[in-house]
Amino acid sequence: MIKHRFTGLLLATCLVSFGAAAVSADQVIKPVRGTVDAVSDNSLRITTRQGEKMVVKLTDKTRVNSISKAQISDIKADSFIGSAAVAQANGTLEALEVHIFAPELRGSGEGFNPFQSADGNVNTMTNGTVGNVVNSHGRTLTVKYHDKEKTIIVPDNVPVVLISPGNRSLLQPGTKVVLSTMKDEHGDLVARGVSAGKDGLTPPM
Repeated sequence: MIKHRFTGLLLATCLVSFGAAAVSADQVIKPVRGTVDAVSDNSLRITTRQGEKMVVKLTDKTRVNSISKAQISDIKADSFIGSAAVAQANGTLEALEVHIFAPELRGSGEGFNPFQSADGNVNTMTNGTVGNVVNSHGRTLTVKYHDKEKTIIVPDNVPVVLISPGNRSLLQPGTKVVLSTMKDEHGDLVARGVSAGKDGLTPPM
């Protein structure tokens, strides 16, 4: 019963964020977050942040990106960014984190989607191009995606990181990772993408 109530609350949050259109649980982006225990040519063993041991397959199509520290001042007009954020009553979004994409990754995941944040709550993820930037008590951004835009408030204390193309040498025991996964025909988890924290960084998204 508690689980059903919790699921209902998550979906209710989605409905607030996305208007009248119903959002089903399988539409929510749910990254796998954890720490690398071991890596081989075709698999990654991790311990999730909840303590679960997990094996995720790697393929020749698995993308690996590097996550490194950045500053709020690195967010500029025309930057292509992503931001996990909480919808506010006035229609704006308050950022939980901001990741700036390197030029080679411009366009990645463009759009506005329901997203399960690290605390388990379903919030939003906006990936798009920064238009106006107002520098006052943090940053207020207009972020354009396709033919739409959102206003995102970025407080001064929000973590900001840079996402750059990486390779599997980043996947070492102890590395903090965030994975985008899917299930194959056998029901096994396969990594479509792995974002790996550089120099001990825990990816904030």
